[in-house]
Amino acid sequence: MSLNARKAEGLAYFLAFMACIPLANWMIGHVGVSCVPGSGVPCLLPVLPWSPQGGPLMAPSGVLMIGIALVLRDLVQRRLGRVAALLAIVAGAVLSGAVAPPQLVLASTTAFFLSELADFAVYTPLQKRGLVIAVLASSVVGLIADSLLFLYLAFGSLEFLEGQIVGKTWMVLLALPIVQWIRTREGVGAVAD
Repeated sequence: MSLNARKAEGLAYFLAFMACIPLANWMIGHVGVSCVPGSGVPCLLPVLPWSPQGGPLMAPSGVLMIGIALVLRDLVQRRLGRVAALLAIVAGAVLSGAVAPPQLVLASTTAFFLSELADFAVYTPLQKRGLVIAVLASSVVGLIADSLLFLYLAFGSLEFLEGQIVGKTWMVLLALPIVQWIRTREGVGAVAD
């Protein structure tokens, strides 16, 4: 793959990463099987057909986009390097704060920024050992950090923690075959620093 093609692909990952942020914030107030506008409770989606409490395991709907954002951030770093990845994290945090509903600005911005930094910290040393394992490990760390921080800061409760973790994990797992395809297609030596 040529340098220009890698940069173009990196830009596409960057733009998709940025699109995940407003979409997640919009979904949390508008998409779900259970939505009560103005209630302070996020719109919920089932992430498993069962839960320990009976019935489906539910999660705020924004988890779908945040799970994908964690993978896309890794791919931005893969194509454009560490500096671009750090810039994407800062830009994403600013965008998250700008598009979040007023009651979620602090929670959204803080959780996004810190969880993406955690993802970065895990992905960076692992990426040369293998793209898929680096994406999986860093995404798991990032999704747990994001889930804990967002729920605590936004709602003062960890009530949806299991659902958040499961929902984001589903999205990461669904993305892994694509990540493997990218790794196979690019061959050796395609890591940007």
